[in-house]
Order: sequence, then structure tokens, then C-alpha cells
Amino acid sequence: MSAIWFHQAQRLTQMMNSNNETQAHLYLEQLLLFPVDIQDKIIEDICNLSHCSSVAVASIIGNYSIIDLR
Repeated sequence: MSAIWFHQAQRLTQMMNSNNETQAHLYLEQLLLFPVDIQDKIIEDICNLSHCSSVAVASIIGNYSIIDLR
């Protein structure tokens, strides 16, 4: 996993732990350029984690950021 994803996951985890969903949406939109529907999926997946760690969040972000090269 990339150090960039890990850092971004740490920031997003802090926002989610602070119950600041609006800031989390803005963060995902501006820094990661995810559309709103993908932001919702990322936040929902994070909320469903049994243990919210930066590694788990980075994995979710990485999963949604992979471009299908078929």
C-alpha cells in the first residue's frame, strides 16, 4: 500500500472519528477527485468497519481508486 494512501487514510479517519462527514466529503472530492456517489460508498464502507484503522481505510480508498484497464 502506498504511503500516500496511508496518509490520506489517516486524515479521513480523523474526520470520520470526529463525525465530520461534510469535511470528509470535501476532502475526498477535492484531494482525491472522487465523484459524490463514490464518496458515499467509501464513507459507508468505512462506517461498516469493525475496527477503523488507517490501514483498513487506505485499503478501501485504494479499492475505489483503481482504474479498470481492460
